[in-house]
Amino acid sequence: MSDNTLLTLFTRDDTNRIVAEFSALPSQRLAQSAASYENAADAADLMLRSVTTHTKHISRVHHDRGKATLSHITEGLRVLSEAAASGRAFDYASDYWVDLGERWILTLDTLRQRGDIFLEHENAGCPPVLAYDYEVVMDGADLPRPCNYQLLRILPPEGVEILARKRPYIIVDPRAGHGAGIGGFKPDSQVGVALADGHPVYFVSFRKDPEPGQTLADVTRAEGEFVRAVMRLHPESPRPVIAGNCQGGWATLLIAATNPDLTGPIVLNGAPVAPWSGEVGTNPMRYNAGILGGTWQPMFWSDIGGGVFDGANLVMNFEQLNPSRNHFRKYYDLFTDVDQGRQRFLDFERWWGGYFLLNEPEIRWIVSELFVGNRLVKNLAQLEPGRPVDLKRIQAPIIVFTSHGDNITPPQQALNWIVDTYASVDEIKIRGQRIIYMVHPAVGHLGIFVSSKIAKKEHTEVASTMKTIEQLAPGLYEMVVDSVEGHGHDQCFYVSFAERTFDDLRQIDDGREDEAAFAAVARASALQAEYYDIMLRPAVKAAVTEPVAHASRIMHPLRMQRWMMSSLNPVMAPIKDAAQQVDASRRPAAADNPFRVVEGITADLIEQSLDVYRDMRDAWYEMTFFALWGSPFAHAFGKPNGLHRTLKAEEELRELPEVRMALMHMDQGGFEEAVIRMLIVLADSRGTVRRDRLERSSRVLTQDEPFRSLAADERARIIHEQTLIVTYGGEEAITTLPLLLKTDEERERAARVVQFIPGPIDEMAPHTLETLQRLRTVLGLSPLVEDVSDDPLADPDGKPWFDVMGSAAE
Repeated sequence: MSDNTLLTLFTRDDTNRIVAEFSALPSQRLAQSAASYENAADAADLMLRSVTTHTKHISRVHHDRGKATLSHITEGLRVLSEAAASGRAFDYASDYWVDLGERWILTLDTLRQRGDIFLEHENAGCPPVLAYDYEVVMDGADLPRPCNYQLLRILPPEGVEILARKRPYIIVDPRAGHGAGIGGFKPDSQVGVALADGHPVYFVSFRKDPEPGQTLADVTRAEGEFVRAVMRLHPESPRPVIAGNCQGGWATLLIAATNPDLTGPIVLNGAPVAPWSGEVGTNPMRYNAGILGGTWQPMFWSDIGGGVFDGANLVMNFEQLNPSRNHFRKYYDLFTDVDQGRQRFLDFERWWGGYFLLNEPEIRWIVSELFVGNRLVKNLAQLEPGRPVDLKRIQAPIIVFTSHGDNITPPQQALNWIVDTYASVDEIKIRGQRIIYMVHPAVGHLGIFVSSKIAKKEHTEVASTMKTIEQLAPGLYEMVVDSVEGHGHDQCFYVSFAERTFDDLRQIDDGREDEAAFAAVARASALQAEYYDIMLRPAVKAAVTEPVAHASRIMHPLRMQRWMMSSLNPVMAPIKDAAQQVDASRRPAAADNPFRVVEGITADLIEQSLDVYRDMRDAWYEMTFFALWGSPFAHAFGKPNGLHRTLKAEEELRELPEVRMALMHMDQGGFEEAVIRMLIVLADSRGTVRRDRLERSSRVLTQDEPFRSLAADERARIIHEQTLIVTYGGEEAITTLPLLLKTDEERERAARVVQFIPGPIDEMAPHTLETLQRLRTVLGLSPLVEDVSDDPLADPDGKPWFDVMGSAAE
């Protein structure tokens, strides 16, 4: 081919394009290099933040604890010196050594009892550890797709009256290694609070062994059937409240998303829905998959268990989070107060030592779809092929309770799913959704639904507020405790609902740039799982027989420490006899015995040394994680897994069919639509809704005609529609109000109803008063000058105004 022929193959445009591409190469390389440097800088920044946070925490906490311990040691030496100077040192020592020996015997006997309770509990099939009697309403094993779940009806204790017409409560406990019952473990827990208020209470429990072939899809179907069964038992009641604890929280979301027509309000207590989230330097548990391995780990341990995953492995992970507490302090607390604390220890250990099993498909879904894959908030999780889970389908109000003191489910994991699922608060309103959250400053993970000192306050408040919460306009709210009155069991907590934005939620987090590393872990986890499934799983399964699988569970360290200390061990027989003799002639040392003081100081030193180890381990853990997964290469590797669902822009939200349909009906409706629209306008002007005002609003919208005759779904539809009109209708939402209220009397009555909600004029904020005056002006009414203290929709004889008007018309 000649040169001339070659030249004819290229046009002038081709030549220009090639020159332009070559010219752009340096700038492209420069841009790529800049991006790489930026990613590297981000990784370095994360490492620096991690080191700084951990160093500050360790130095501050342990410096203060060290000073306190040094002070205690000085005090202990002083007490010992005074004892020696007084000549009573021998008496103190004698009393102490007798007391020490007796406490050792009683503690060993308590551990023997724990072992016996463990064996008895296992032989009984690990029934729920509820503090209440119950009966089985429905067994999931009898359903077409059987599972090991059951619906229990809690039988009220003597003196407690249950009203069948009141809203039922359904408690869903976590299946995360332990058994069910922690939500009703104490009289002051969730079950007790609901029972005390007269509500029927049901409990979703589960047996130790899953049904053959059981999946999470089967479990979710069964839980949906449980809700239907409760609704059939209480046909005159509102839809039931479903409260999910920890992993029972995301299970509750699955129920509500796949059965949006069934549930009333749902309550999520410490539920890890966005498991990648957390604070750098604070939440080490989320790094497990990046350090220990992802989905292949539960697959392997399930294969070792003959296709069944042992929940004791999960419990062991929980215990490793705080070794000083779980491996030392709880035993020392028993040892030091063995006379009074034995039963409390045994009651808790009965639940903590009940280890439950999951089928391999169940634990694999939990790890790959939720904890490692984080697919639930991306709208990618599927319970089974062709059955995606979309959290936006949830229609019931969602109440989220979380705490900064929770080291298993920090607030970011409990709340960030809201930001990932919805484009903005406006989309929450468009969907007709109400999301209310409360962030506690200190309560721990179990304290969220166990501790009588803390949980009773929160759950009592939520239980009493549930009656009015559905009357809130759609949106995002924070439930804030405004004031506390009374003491002890007579305390009353007054709350308000403050409107919040996504920026308020983002401020709870320290940024989300660290989550790119988790996306890389998720992709690596999927590849590891594929490799294990193809290359190693056949060999592991071939090596594991049923006796080997059974032995692997029996010989698990957590089980061994219990049955080896039980009465099965002949060495423990003398301990039982000795404990009976000690109980008959117990000689405890005085609390101010100097040797008891020194013992306490020694225990504090041991605990602090374990805490130092834990904090340094967590620091190493986090820095190792970011060193492995925080590099620019890892970010690029994980980018496909880091993509979230595409969220609509603000201008696109306005074009959604729900919004356009509502605006088309802006000038249509009557008294009900007008009053609800005016209440929403009033609430928007305040930004915060006190509970007393919400209760008055709820009373008007549920107990007074014409609202009382509205079905709950119709009332919710009107509130949703009028919220969209107020949000997107602008000034026209107010100027069209006279078209809904035909007569002067209707307009005056509607204005008085709206004024009745915020209460006396002198308690109104200036903007509230201004809004009321504006509404009256639009309706052609005179300015307000007097309070409306009585419900305008009821006459002095108690007869509803609407009936009076109807009689007058006749």
